[in-house]
Formats: sequence, structure tokens, C-alpha cells
Amino acid sequence: MSKVCSICGKGRMSGNLVSHSEIKTRTSYAPNVQKVTIEVDGKTKKAYVCTKCMKGSKADK
Repeated sequence: MSKVCSICGKGRMSGNLVSHSEIKTRTSYAPNVQKVTIEVDGKTKKAYVCTKCMKGSKADK
């Protein structure tokens, strides 16, 4: 499954896990993407959309 939002393009981000002793370990964070049915140009198709974009589209309806 591709971890990229088809609407906003949000993908993997990287950062550090920091322990109590300040030792830093690189890690990656993936967005919360869900497979949903969306309408594009009058046709329905399935795409991966992050939950933030899903929330925004619900507010418009």
C-alpha cells in the first residue's frame, strides 16, 4: 500500500526518537491514509486519502 495521500501529497516524514539519556535514533513516520471512494471528473475511483483531507471534505458537505 502506498503511504501517500492522493489529494495533498503527504508522505513519509523522518524524525528522531529521543531517549531519557538524549540518545537520538532516526525513525520515520507515515501519515494515516485510508482507501476511500472519491469522485473525479464525474467518475468514481478508489484512492488513498489522509484522514486530515477526509475531515476537510466532510466539512464542505
